[in-house]
Amino acid sequence: MSDDKQAGNPRKAVLGWSARGPQKPSTSEARARIIGDVRDRTTKHLRDEPACAPSDLKVALACDWLINFGGAEKVLLELHQMFPSAPIYTSKYDPKGITWFKDADVRTGYLQHFPNCLRKFIGPIRARYFKKLDLTDYDLVISVTGAEAKYVKTHKDKIKTEQNLKNRTEISTSRGKTTHICFCHVPTQYYWGLYDQYLKDPGFGLLNPLARLGLKLFVKPMRKKDYAAAKLPDYYITISNYAKQEIKRFYKREATVIYPPVDTKTFMWENSSPVENLSQNKVGKSQINKNHNKTIKMSNSQILEQDFCSDGYFITTSRMVNWKRLDLAIAACIKTHQNLVLIGDGPELRKLQSMAKGHDNIVFLSKMDKDELKTYLKNAKGYLFPSQEPFGIAPVEALAAGCPVLAYKKGGALDYIKDGENGLFFDHQTADSLASCINRFCDLRKTSPKVFSPSKISATALPYDTEIFKAKMKEYIDEKIGVR
Repeated sequence: MSDDKQAGNPRKAVLGWSARGPQKPSTSEARARIIGDVRDRTTKHLRDEPACAPSDLKVALACDWLINFGGAEKVLLELHQMFPSAPIYTSKYDPKGITWFKDADVRTGYLQHFPNCLRKFIGPIRARYFKKLDLTDYDLVISVTGAEAKYVKTHKDKIKTEQNLKNRTEISTSRGKTTHICFCHVPTQYYWGLYDQYLKDPGFGLLNPLARLGLKLFVKPMRKKDYAAAKLPDYYITISNYAKQEIKRFYKREATVIYPPVDTKTFMWENSSPVENLSQNKVGKSQINKNHNKTIKMSNSQILEQDFCSDGYFITTSRMVNWKRLDLAIAACIKTHQNLVLIGDGPELRKLQSMAKGHDNIVFLSKMDKDELKTYLKNAKGYLFPSQEPFGIAPVEALAAGCPVLAYKKGGALDYIKDGENGLFFDHQTADSLASCINRFCDLRKTSPKVFSPSKISATALPYDTEIFKAKMKEYIDEKIGVR
């Protein structure tokens, strides 16, 4: 997963150097105390609970689509591991695009025959597909959704007309045997919270004018249908306080916040060994040389590597789609003359590469495994997070690696970024605002070198650990199926 198709690869040099300078780790006793205290506070009331569900409980999972890796898919993966025999119902499954569910019983329908490129066009069709999906034979249905999977039919007498559902905010489960828990990341964003942003840039390239027309024509009836469908689940879980507010605002439903699973153990700064120079690592050196020879075409690549070593770099890891606003990260780093490493791929890659053309301080790398990603995060000066997201697993992974996060002051980041402790906020979603934040961050590091302690930053990621997610989900499900 680490084939680098872009020029300007600084791996060989930067992986043997720390942008924050030599780090003096805390004692093992202190590290254990930090980790233990956080885990104890978070999971104390979850110990010695009964099994998550009776062995004879019939469970089904549902999600909007399964075509690539992302935060929703991580939530679904953990639920699949909690309920390995539960079938997963979805509209589209691409086992080549996402390899996590090869052992799962993934069930699709006629939308499986639609190409992936049409996914954004067929929201109304997908809504109808899930509305006709009858899961009333199951005891428990958990839908993981930010779009249409909440439409699934779980109560035969709940499929009423929209008029009957219009003023209902909570629905009792006493009239049917199926309990439907909706793990909703956020209300369908292209109808609600980010409608204006999607209208400005739908992300369809040359087809943007057609997409804008379709969105304008269908948004009112689809909002009405989406609002009605939001009344169907019995309970709501969501991923941040921002998402909870959005669900209340648009759906008039109450939700419980359970933070999504983050693999903090893999990225944990305390648990990681000191950064090794890859020249001493036979396997690593072989892989880096392979990628270096294959992808670097710049005659001054060695000079670029040295610049990254001496000056340090900021980093961002993301699917390259328009609403992630990676253009702001590039523009801000060009403006401030800061090195930037962007890791990932997606439909916006070529556009972003074109934007960075001629700027040697901007480097693109393809996706890589977690161990290599952790090394990049550990050695970065800071992680740039310019998008407004319901949560944001990638920046929490950066925190776990001891990397401070510079985040837009909206969305889920408000739950985990502590300004001046594990990162900084910028107020406006503009390149100038982010550039000012970068300058303030750099000045702060110069005047107060100890202000961003990697061990303390790492500890702030612990409440979002995968095991805590599982424990809280277990407690929540036990409680809800117990009322049946």
